[in-house]
Amino acid sequence: MKTKHLTICFLLAFLSTSCIKNESPNSEADILTCTLPGVILTIPPIIQNEDVTILVTQNTDLTRLAPEFTLTPGASIQPPSGTVRDFTQPQKYIVTSQDGQWQKLYTVSVVDSELKTTYNFEDTLGGQKYYVFVEKENGKVIMQWASGNPGFALTGVPKTADDYPTLQADYGKEGKCLELITRSTGSFGSLMKMPIAAGNLFIGSFDILSALKDPLAATRFGLPFYHIPTYLTGYYKYRSGDQFTEQGKPVADKRDICDIYAIFYETDNQVKTLDGTNAFTSPNLISVARIDDAKETDQWTAFTLPFVARPGKFIDKDKLRSGGYNVSIVFSSSMEGDKFNGAVGSTLLIDEVELLFNSEN
Repeated sequence: MKTKHLTICFLLAFLSTSCIKNESPNSEADILTCTLPGVILTIPPIIQNEDVTILVTQNTDLTRLAPEFTLTPGASIQPPSGTVRDFTQPQKYIVTSQDGQWQKLYTVSVVDSELKTTYNFEDTLGGQKYYVFVEKENGKVIMQWASGNPGFALTGVPKTADDYPTLQADYGKEGKCLELITRSTGSFGSLMKMPIAAGNLFIGSFDILSALKDPLAATRFGLPFYHIPTYLTGYYKYRSGDQFTEQGKPVADKRDICDIYAIFYETDNQVKTLDGTNAFTSPNLISVARIDDAKETDQWTAFTLPFVARPGKFIDKDKLRSGGYNVSIVFSSSMEGDKFNGAVGSTLLIDEVELLFNSEN
């Protein structure tokens, strides 16, 4: 129990925005923020683990860009912040902590391509402790999916990449596929009143700093989309776990079920992204596509989900062309996973997904 308490204290201290000052040199080596002076960004840079993704408008000259970074206090970066580099391919940066004892290798990518709309889940990033799904175009990564895997890593439960809630499987409808499994978060999760973690994958980013103090806000849904989405299609298999629980307590005669949905919404100065707190309630929502007949099935089952417009909404075509609307696709192995309700072992397989759209803007 003593070790357990020490682990929790360490993690909470790491995630807290306030801490006791220490005279010793800082041992952290993180990129905190990133800017790209003189370049129009479609959304703020996405910083996830050791990856930084900067989305810029089309026709941006990628050959001479000079991103600037803020780092944890006292840390240094090589090449230095503001160095001009060729970002037609991702570039590597090494951040060294103030005490010189720790280094972190970051990959910084600049993307000027439109969001890809067909997803086969064949590609993941190498060298990661858990699966990170990506979409490629001509061999270049143009989109990185997000998941709750970074938060699950804090529990100390997983030993290998296949122990995480979001992983890749070899038995897809065609080739490989996405596999989502609701996992137990162990003793750490129970103490934090987060006894399970549903497998999830979504278009957007995961804010690790919010993972424990405000987990719903950690899932930031959406990337810019320049068309009007009409349908989300694909295939799934689903098997519920044996015992459904609510906040860790067994519930008799209740089966788990998966969730598959997509949202399309307008951005503005106050709303840059939606998250787990307002994905279905925000007044910025334009339309939603969501499965309403999900079932347990051991056969690949097709889904075709229409985007249903919210009453009174219209789309500004000029704003659409300039990247003022976001879309997100979300998959979860437990529909109530955001409330930490579900059944350990519930498994959702997803493959051959396509986002259909009206190209007449």
